[in-house]
Amino acid sequence: MEGGPSEEAEAVAREALDRHGIDAAEIDDADAFARLDPAVREWWVEQFGAFVPDNGGFFTPPQKEAVPLIDEGRNCLVAAPTGSGKTLASFTAIIDDLFERARTDDGLDNSVYCLYVSPLKSLANDIHRNLAEPLDGITEKLDARGESAELRHAIRHGDTSDSDRQAMLEETPHILNTTPETLAILLNSPKFKEKLETVEYVVVDEIHSLADNKRGTHLSVSLERLERLCETSPTRIGCSATVEPLDAMADFLVGGDPDDDGTWHARDCQIVDARFVREFDMELRCPTDDLINTPHGVVTERFYGELDELVADHTNTLVFTNTRSGAERVLNNLRERGDYDESNSGCHHGSLSKDRRQEIEAGLKEGTLDVVTTSTSLELGIDMPHIDLVVQVGSPKSVASLLQRVGRAGHQLGETVKGRVFALDRDELIECAVMLKKAEEGFVDRVFVPENAHDVAVQQVYGMAINGPLPEAELLSTLRSAYPFRNYDEDDVESLFRYLTADYEGMEEKNVYAKVWRDENDPPGGEHHYEAYAPSTPLVGKRGRLARVIYMTNIGTIPDSFDCDVFTRSGEEWVGQLDESYLDTLESGDVFVLGGQNYEYSYRRGSKVYVDPTSARATVPSWYSERLPLSYDLGREVLTFQRELCDRLESGGPPEVRRWLREFPLDENTVRAITRMFDAQVRYAGVESVSTDRRLAVEIELDREAYRRNYHVHANYGRRFNDGLSRLLAYRCAQQANANVKVAVADHGFTLSMPLNRKVDIDGIVADIEPWEVRGDLRAALDGTDLLKRYFRINATRALMILKRYKGYEKSASQQQVSSEMLIGFAREKENFAVMEETYREILADKLDVDAVETFVAGVASGDIDVCVQTVDSPTPRAFGLATLMASDVVLAEDESAVLQEFHDRVMAEIGDDGDSVTVRTDD
Repeated sequence: MEGGPSEEAEAVAREALDRHGIDAAEIDDADAFARLDPAVREWWVEQFGAFVPDNGGFFTPPQKEAVPLIDEGRNCLVAAPTGSGKTLASFTAIIDDLFERARTDDGLDNSVYCLYVSPLKSLANDIHRNLAEPLDGITEKLDARGESAELRHAIRHGDTSDSDRQAMLEETPHILNTTPETLAILLNSPKFKEKLETVEYVVVDEIHSLADNKRGTHLSVSLERLERLCETSPTRIGCSATVEPLDAMADFLVGGDPDDDGTWHARDCQIVDARFVREFDMELRCPTDDLINTPHGVVTERFYGELDELVADHTNTLVFTNTRSGAERVLNNLRERGDYDESNSGCHHGSLSKDRRQEIEAGLKEGTLDVVTTSTSLELGIDMPHIDLVVQVGSPKSVASLLQRVGRAGHQLGETVKGRVFALDRDELIECAVMLKKAEEGFVDRVFVPENAHDVAVQQVYGMAINGPLPEAELLSTLRSAYPFRNYDEDDVESLFRYLTADYEGMEEKNVYAKVWRDENDPPGGEHHYEAYAPSTPLVGKRGRLARVIYMTNIGTIPDSFDCDVFTRSGEEWVGQLDESYLDTLESGDVFVLGGQNYEYSYRRGSKVYVDPTSARATVPSWYSERLPLSYDLGREVLTFQRELCDRLESGGPPEVRRWLREFPLDENTVRAITRMFDAQVRYAGVESVSTDRRLAVEIELDREAYRRNYHVHANYGRRFNDGLSRLLAYRCAQQANANVKVAVADHGFTLSMPLNRKVDIDGIVADIEPWEVRGDLRAALDGTDLLKRYFRINATRALMILKRYKGYEKSASQQQVSSEMLIGFAREKENFAVMEETYREILADKLDVDAVETFVAGVASGDIDVCVQTVDSPTPRAFGLATLMASDVVLAEDESAVLQEFHDRVMAEIGDDGDSVTVRTDD
């Protein structure tokens, strides 16, 4: 149904308004409401109470804008917070259209008309249930009118049984809910792909959670393949939480069309920006105004006391932590301290069984659980209408994540979203304070889309070739129409096809065989299916009889992971296990703690790690790999905040800082703690010891006890950036000092450590780096690292260089790692080898934020960023967190507290203070 409502429809709509005592002139969406079929309008009125007074009409803000656009067949991105009705906005016009067509003489074909793609199986399940309600309700209204219409819907993903899949061929759903991986399989399913030719609508839910990773990259190409399969170009609708940049997300959703000269033009897409239509009540809390001198046990007890009170004062509370172990720990502590058991509390995360997760989800939907703790698994997904409070423990690391999590509370428009954030760490206090203030101001972190991913291109080109043969130009046009591949140039294409055709000497000897043939007059296997094409047209087709089976059983982008067994080099004694992601941070000589014992890392072979017992202090904390990374954009805002705070501290002292901080959504403890920290920092080391958006502060600490020279670099740009810059500087420092440089990285900076008898001109090294040298140096710094080996394995598996499943045999992640270590040497020797190049690209761009590092280096070179270096007798307060990374045996929170206390006492003794210099006075 296209265009505006007819006069008859408007008259019927106004009659409905009159029956409910509503003056059409007083509401702003009567015309949009009039577009709907009378049965759909009647169901809507009964379901939602005639109209929504707070919105001035029948629809919520995203609905009143999106429904007319979708009704007119226009692509649109609907950005709105959780609970604002954006998903129903996507389906309302679609359901209305399909019901109308189902009642015609021709009716609907036995095929798919609407495709709903979700990043999560649980979300697809929930939407499936939520779709049943309007479909059943509208069907009843039609039956009452003597009209009949059948609109089928079904769900299909990895858990769908073979019998259900077969049934979908016999009786095909008109609305199909699926996941990105299943869609890619359906596009190569000889029978079912014909059912997709009638698709007219594609709804991509939670698009922000797909755009920043390779699942989204893969989906973007699948949508372009679907575009070319369908009889008419489908209308694309994207649903997103609060996200930036909206223009890029819209382009990612709808794709574009490259010109003959390669210039890419995005298709038209309307943006429905309703991101800030809900009222938020958020506050940052801290159990004490002094996180150094207050004993850890006291901080913990106060925190759980406050949390217990909050839960008691609300109907249903959802508590987010940043790790699965944290979610378990918070729940256990609550149960030990309060009146909670399995009947009224629960924990939800990805390590729990499917049945247990669904049990918790049901309790949330029904409102029977007083409190549920979770890590990230409930950040997206199911409706939870009874939650009236969200508590975030620790920093969620980005404004977007904060809004997504807190938005789970007050899951009805018109209700205030209530969230409380607890910071139990001094560095997190600062980033949470900035995060909540920026959230109030409407700031949102940007989403960065991976670009030109060779491994995804391999899978999709292989899939298209299997459905071929196809003209090469058509295949590349499909690939380049996807937003992440809009800049895929001829060099990229040549590298891709050299890999796909096994055009490297010795490649097949490594059991890596050609997957496609390219531009051959007589393709292998007698596949003469391309007579319709002119002889001069370059073609691409599949190679091998098992091509389709290999594709169907091996595609996908979510990497497998595993735990590595740790053995001593002498005696091969097994001492425990490490998550393989933790090994990304380790280099030969690093010391870590496992089972209460310190071990020096030596090397890794496949799934085995070899170490030596040592009495040396740990250099990499065991919790490193668990923590979420701070967003780069929020990190920059923290640096701006620090500049503004220092300006106030210099002009008006601590009282001026406290007055300013009270404009933020902070409790008084947080105001005092932040003021105290910066006052001590400036009094001890001066204002130039604080990094800002215009200054990088570096402090050199001479640790004579450990015989180490530590360079604490205050870079609040987040761990991805700091991982990249620290590796770059460590590489150059090692060359200048001719010594092994240890690195410890955090969100707020990093530490470079070398023997005390070695030193470098750190500011000179930073100043001498040219932006164009960054990528080459980082590539060189990655050579031989476990990080490179692990990502090569992941990309080799994605690129089907290593097959996870073949002829009934399945390779585990650890077996894949063994295979990859036998292939990486071969890959590194070959020029522009696609899998190797993608491994470097992914690490540099997606993990080490090389673009941001280049921007920073350019800022130093231009003089926009100063590098200030000073030597200190003891770490400054802003470096306490960095210094604990290098301290001995920081395994438990109590250990960290003791080390922090020691640093604090040194600073207070130096500035001649008892540690209470910024206690708030009654006259503040």
